[in-house]
Order: sequence, then C-alpha cells, then structure tokens
Amino acid sequence: MTVPFFAPDLFEDDRQLLMDLVHDIGTAPQQKFLLGECTARFEEALRDSLGVADVVACSSGTSALTLVLHAMGVGPGDEVVVPAYGCAPLANTVAGLGATPVFADVDPWTMVADPDEVERAITDRTRAIMPAHMFSVMADMPRMSEIARRHGVRLVEDSAVAQGGILDGRPAGTWGEAGVFSFVQVKTFGTAGEGGAVVTMNPELARTVRSLRNHGQSERFVYPRTGYNSRFDEVLAAFQLHRLPAFPGLLERRARIADYYTDRFTPLAERGVLPPPPGRDGRCFYVYSLLAEERDALRRYLAERGVESHVYYPLPLPHQAAFTRFAPAGRSWPHAESASRRQLAIPVHPRLTDAQVEHIADTVCAYAGLSGSR
Repeated sequence: MTVPFFAPDLFEDDRQLLMDLVHDIGTAPQQKFLLGECTARFEEALRDSLGVADVVACSSGTSALTLVLHAMGVGPGDEVVVPAYGCAPLANTVAGLGATPVFADVDPWTMVADPDEVERAITDRTRAIMPAHMFSVMADMPRMSEIARRHGVRLVEDSAVAQGGILDGRPAGTWGEAGVFSFVQVKTFGTAGEGGAVVTMNPELARTVRSLRNHGQSERFVYPRTGYNSRFDEVLAAFQLHRLPAFPGLLERRARIADYYTDRFTPLAERGVLPPPPGRDGRCFYVYSLLAEERDALRRYLAERGVESHVYYPLPLPHQAAFTRFAPAGRSWPHAESASRRQLAIPVHPRLTDAQVEHIADTVCAYAGLSGSR
C-alpha cells in the first residue's frame, strides 16, 4: 500500500464542474475575471457563516497578512511579535513593510506561540502581536486577546491553516482585530490554485484592506493610497462557493482521522513518539504532526512501508538566513529548535480510506515497538 501525503485526486469529483466554470466565466458578456459577482457572493457567504463585519478575498494568505499589517499602519520603526517556529510569511510580511519581526518561543508540545513568551517580547515599539495556529492546534487566543488589550497593541490572528477550527465556541479567524485564511490547495478549504481572505470585525479596517488589495483604489481609477495587486479570481470564487456546503463534512473526516491517530499514538509518548493533545476544542486538523525523538528514522521507516510524510520548518525562523538579522546575538528559542528537529507530519487529508488510515497508524505503532493490533 502506498499512501500519499497530499491527495493527488483532491478535486477529481469536481473536475467537470471546474472546467464548466472556466468556460462560463471566460465567455460571460461582462468578461469579469477578477473581483466580480462570484467574489462578492463568496465573501458574503464566509461573512455570514462567521458572523463578522466583513471578509475581503485576496490573492493568498500571505498577501492577506501584508494587507492587514499595512492597513494597521505597520512600518519602519515598528515591531511585530511572531512565533519563532512557523511558516516564512510570519516574518516575511513584517519585514517586507520595513518593520521588525520579534521572535517568541513556542509551546514545547503544541508548537504554537507561548503566550508568556509573546508577552515578554513586547516593547514600547511593538505595534502588533501575530500568533499563528499550527498544524492541528489553535493558539491560545483568549490569552493573546488579554495580552493585546493590556499592552494596547493590535492582534492579528494568522489562521491561514485553521479555517473551520473552533475554540471556546468561537471560530478561528475571529479572535483578533483581523484574521486571515489561505485557500492554497492543501489547506482545510483549499482550492484549485491560490487565494486568501481577511476576516475582521472592524469595518474601517476592511475598507482599507479592500482598497489596498486593488492598487489602493477607492473607486475605479481613483487612488488615494498606494496598494497591491491582490485580487481574487472569479473562477476560484465560483468553485469555492460550490464546495462550501461540503466543507463541514470534510472537516469532520479530518477530525475523525485525527481522533483515531491520537487514540492509537498516545501510548507511544514513552517510546519517543508524541502525538498532539487529544480533543477537538481549538483544533483544525490541517496537518497531523508527531514529535519524534528520532524523526528521520521514523520518516525512513514510514517511507519503506509506503507512507509518505512531511517535515515542516526544518529551521526556526530566526535561524533562517533571511531573518538572522532580526535575531539578537546569543538569543535562543529552545522549544522552536526542538520542534524543528522532531516534527513529522503524516497524512490526514479527507480522501484517505479507512484502510489507509489503519495502515499509517499500524506502521507508526510498529516503529515504536508496539503491536499494530488493537
């Protein structure tokens, strides 16, 4: 049995529909390929489902972060506190605006930003804190909200991987002054290409973001500010509208697979393979990540038995050449460094069969020296 990490047939069921959408939009009289009626309807559907003031679709999750930070006035001389372990856009977007990313260490088990470390990193130059949800665990947003209020800084929720996650009854993306989603194909609500969205309860912030995503326009060919080309594709908007009703079922399938994995893997902690914490509150199940003491050995063992796996972020952000200039001399981030050495993701996508899920779990258990039988 060969089990791919990414589903190669992710959109197979909708292939004909997607081709029809390309034809219909491409031959429509209005010739509106970007920011048209489908984009507006998609934004409205997401806004209504989340209960927020506005949703602004844009070209990617990374672009969404840039638009939010720019709209908040982040720039040279400012600092933004970000996790030391995570995807490059956390630091790239801050640095790209001329501001300084300040790295906070992460929780040693969940790998999300540690609230105590975030608070310690705040200075009188801090403009915002930007925690990120990671893999299958949301950041501690109640603590982050309290820290932001107490220090008078903006709270940006990087929920790019967490669309559909719910913490304490509140959806991912709605905890901060603004949150972002990513629709790149492997995300929980990924599409057949690239895309993102800004989610906010602040109507004025939304208006600024909406202008910035289209070169700074306030109305056609009127530019009160400089902006970006971060417009959303009409074909993908129509495609996502079609797929939206099925999204809860896809999330449930991911969650059931993750529940099964965690049940099987919890006894392995004493044998050097640590699963994420159990439960569904504050979970998103974008990626199911193990922490393995002998990560590379486990990866080889899985590969030899037909199971693809994936190493995310083999270096903490402050150790990446692009960001070392922002890393104070002599500073270390021990939990981020440990995560980089130990993290290994196994398949959790909703197109896995039960037999494939059992094979993956059996193989991990066999590696750890436990019987694969239950």
